[in-house]
Amino acid sequence: MEPQEVAKRPADEVSIVHQISSAAAEEPASKRVKLDAPAQTSQSQDDTTKAQRPRVKGVATIKTEYLIVAPGQGEGRGVPSDEGAAAALLDDDAAEGRAAPDPRDQQDSRGPGGGKSARSNKQKKQKGGQNKDRAFGTFSDTLRLCNSVAWTPEFSPRHCKHGDRCNALHDIRKYLKEGRRADLETFGGKCPLWETYGKCSAGWRCLFVSSHMKEVEREDGRKELILVEESSKNSAVAADDGDVAVEGDGDGEGGGEARPGVMNVVPPQIKLDLSRKRMVFEKSEQYLEWLANDTKLYQTHFHRQKDDGDESKDYKAQYVEPPLKPSEKRRIYFGRETPVLAPLTTQGNLPFRRLCVELGAQVTYSEMALALPLLQGQKADWTLMRAHESEVTPPRFTPSGPVVRGYDNSKDLKFGVQITASAPWMAIKATETLTRFLPHLRLIDLNCGCPIDMVFKSGAGSGLLDSPSKLDRMIRGMNAVSGDVPITAKIRMGIRDDKFIAHKLVERLGLGSQDMRDTLGAPGCAAVTLHGRTRQQRYTRDADWSYIAECAALIKRHNEKSDDLADTIREAEENTLPNGGKMYFVGNGDCYSHVDYHDHVDNAKVDSVMIGRGAIIKPWIFEEIEKGQYLDKSASERLAYIEKFARYGMEAWGSDELGINYTRRFMLEFLSFLNRYVPIGLLEYLPPVINERPPAYHGRSDLETLLASKDYKDWVKISEMFLGPAPPGFKFQPKHKSNSYEIEAEG
Repeated sequence: MEPQEVAKRPADEVSIVHQISSAAAEEPASKRVKLDAPAQTSQSQDDTTKAQRPRVKGVATIKTEYLIVAPGQGEGRGVPSDEGAAAALLDDDAAEGRAAPDPRDQQDSRGPGGGKSARSNKQKKQKGGQNKDRAFGTFSDTLRLCNSVAWTPEFSPRHCKHGDRCNALHDIRKYLKEGRRADLETFGGKCPLWETYGKCSAGWRCLFVSSHMKEVEREDGRKELILVEESSKNSAVAADDGDVAVEGDGDGEGGGEARPGVMNVVPPQIKLDLSRKRMVFEKSEQYLEWLANDTKLYQTHFHRQKDDGDESKDYKAQYVEPPLKPSEKRRIYFGRETPVLAPLTTQGNLPFRRLCVELGAQVTYSEMALALPLLQGQKADWTLMRAHESEVTPPRFTPSGPVVRGYDNSKDLKFGVQITASAPWMAIKATETLTRFLPHLRLIDLNCGCPIDMVFKSGAGSGLLDSPSKLDRMIRGMNAVSGDVPITAKIRMGIRDDKFIAHKLVERLGLGSQDMRDTLGAPGCAAVTLHGRTRQQRYTRDADWSYIAECAALIKRHNEKSDDLADTIREAEENTLPNGGKMYFVGNGDCYSHVDYHDHVDNAKVDSVMIGRGAIIKPWIFEEIEKGQYLDKSASERLAYIEKFARYGMEAWGSDELGINYTRRFMLEFLSFLNRYVPIGLLEYLPPVINERPPAYHGRSDLETLLASKDYKDWVKISEMFLGPAPPGFKFQPKHKSNSYEIEAEG
């Protein structure tokens, strides 16, 4: 880590006052503080005094002129309260879908009050896991418009399969007048989708429909309402090789779910076949039959007596090759120039990933999906597998060192999916299904670190850390059925703070177990990502990058072929090793600046760094990494990113009532982290630290102060700048439950 630096704003910067009502007003261009900039020799005595203020661990040191000091606070200013620090920890647990602290992680959950009644304990138990039943209210049209007329001219509806029994509305004029709220006035009243693509997927349900509809007079004198399309814009979408998402709602009406630029869309019939168990898993069934026999043979070998000379019980003598060997996998690449966006529960949605790719993210992952719901054809989990067209382009490739033989950057892409499973058959069948129906996959990552109680208790996620044999079988089976798609894994240091096991897992994932390495070969794991925390630890301490560095050194030794005969005997067969014998290693934890990123690559010797919370709080961290300098983004620039998220959200989820409020919900989830960003120009010390919390402060403008607000009402105000007023039934509750929002209907 480089020495601490003192952040300085340019002397000629003008103070601009913003009103909330004019939040999009011009601000100064972003102020950039270069890492290698020489220290200023001429500074005022006041600056010198401030620079000498000690840096307190856990506290973001704000320049004195921006602090808000309450009367009587005195010298104690600048230190967040214990309550605020505790809320911040829950906030970070929420980034991974964590609901509430797990009582099993405590030494003695009874304490002085251990004699409480069973009813009290039950109430305490019900109070935990508050994210399981998060409600967002209802937001739908007053009158439901039938799909048979939702995208057609007024006089040319499609056939309604429900006929006279249909209880939906078929009168477009009545729907526009009484069945929905008035058009929104944001974006100048013009539909962002129509402005970009010349066609709106929401049809008559669009809350900007007046911008792409007109009334025409027919020969018989009747006036008909029609939707307008602009062919010049729409032609670019139509020429997209059929990869544009077109998915109906199951009623046979496909026009309403067209999503320009969205890839990996699975047809409804496939999900229906999965849900009704009509799908045939040919590869998986063959491999699972072999696996059952092989497991039985190994158990016989394992339990035999040491002096038993019966060869029928010897595993190596009776071993039978699997029916499917891992095919030649597509080579992948991780390097300094490929910063990775972590798979993030809720926040890692398609619009957010698209924004991060635009800002420089080179590798992205879907939100974690459970294998069983995928096999059951559940729409929610299959929706997570979608990618934007910007994610299926090759990552940046400017290597400074050796590259694995056979790597073709033109065939590589950014987007991979992450799944987790509690049993090998789930992971294997899900892998076959994904590679069969998703044409754009960089890799499939097996999550072995998710700390969510529900996942852990089922034996999936971090529950796999203590089951290395099961994890080994999963990786081997996934490799056998995945075709040319590589398989990777994401792990933690361990489950408990007093027992680190990642170094053992890394060796096993790279080469296989020592006793069976020469028989089975390597599992074929192409890359391992290590989060430098245990499941028990959560975010109570910083990520342990020294341990990550130890594991990186271990992988480096495995990747380098040794000339020593003793080591050579223990090596797995080369044809079972991924990437021609190189397993990539990615570190994860607390990366919040380009200084952190390059420090980890240079000193921990990881191939790349995966960024999670740092990207939610500061999406332009990828731009900082590429440029190698701090970027002091102005409030207007940050508001522009929120506007982009609103546009991308409407493209992904629609511009109707449902789509706009889905966008609103995920925007508020985004803002619940984005507000934690402290502008570089307000900090006394660099680099910033992700776990530092600032005292109360005001920004350099009203808009900057608004963006730093912890008040949920301000988050809703920001969303209303682009998505219009929140509907009466809308509710919002952040995962960390430090704030909540429920709009009340006026009048």
